[in-house]
Amino acid sequence: MSVIQPATPARTFPRRRRSTRLQRKQTRLAWFMLVPALAVVAVVAIYPLGLTVYQSFTNEQFLAGLQPVDFVGLDNYRYLLDDTIFRDSVVLTIKFTVITVAFEFVLGMIIALVVNSGFKGRGVMRAVMLVPWAIPTVISAQMWKWMYNDIFGVINDGLLRLHIIDHGVAWISQPSTALASVCAVDIWKTTPFVALLLLAGMQVIPTDLYEAANVDGVSKWHQFWRITMPLLMPAILVTLIFRTLDALRVFDVFYVFFGSRPDTQTMAIYDQNTIVTVGDVGYGAAVSVAIFLIIGLFVVIYTTFMRVQER
Repeated sequence: MSVIQPATPARTFPRRRRSTRLQRKQTRLAWFMLVPALAVVAVVAIYPLGLTVYQSFTNEQFLAGLQPVDFVGLDNYRYLLDDTIFRDSVVLTIKFTVITVAFEFVLGMIIALVVNSGFKGRGVMRAVMLVPWAIPTVISAQMWKWMYNDIFGVINDGLLRLHIIDHGVAWISQPSTALASVCAVDIWKTTPFVALLLLAGMQVIPTDLYEAANVDGVSKWHQFWRITMPLLMPAILVTLIFRTLDALRVFDVFYVFFGSRPDTQTMAIYDQNTIVTVGDVGYGAAVSVAIFLIIGLFVVIYTTFMRVQER
């Protein structure tokens, strides 16, 4: 008597999902909508960047006419490594960035906390605090340059009346006070922008969390560190990225204050002076590429930290 074995079920494989006609149509529509934007980015960003990288390997001169351009390889970058003026400009720019971003973040956080609280006239306060940021940088720099003047400047006049100093101080001319003077101008101008970004982040934090914390008897200090700061972290990181990138590219306020003084040149001023004044486009392009890499390094650091915080 034979035993009938049960039939082995046929092995099934998961079917690969086929995109529907509607999905394919939506994909084509998405690419159709993206192509103009990608074309604009390629024209205004990718092409100039590629051209700058190419020029950094040549000896091209500014307004050289029909003079032939030769390929010099890495010579510009080798000279850049030994360029003490560029190295000093990098150090000065990083010092300026660290000082201004740190002060602007602390002061902006304080202003955002005050404006975010409920008090009468809060709307007027929000409008008034944006006045320094709304003034063009060149105008505000020239205004502060007059205020810093050691003969007729209002700052020296006020300090003399208060008997804090006994003679006029040349704040811009003295190397010991030059950096602090320009940092004060940038902090005065950009702190409202930082406060606005942080205030926008505070506005999306649910108020129920603070109400529950008040019911539980949690102090305002602990509410700030346990509720506000963790939930505000995305806005903080975005604010720091914006301000750091902007500070690393600083040009106008330094140029209005000091011109092209070698001891107060930022990276951007040194690059402009190399290309326009000296006329060395090839070496200036190498400087531009170096600035791009330095800024890109800060972007990588911030984005890496942001991903760690999200995880």
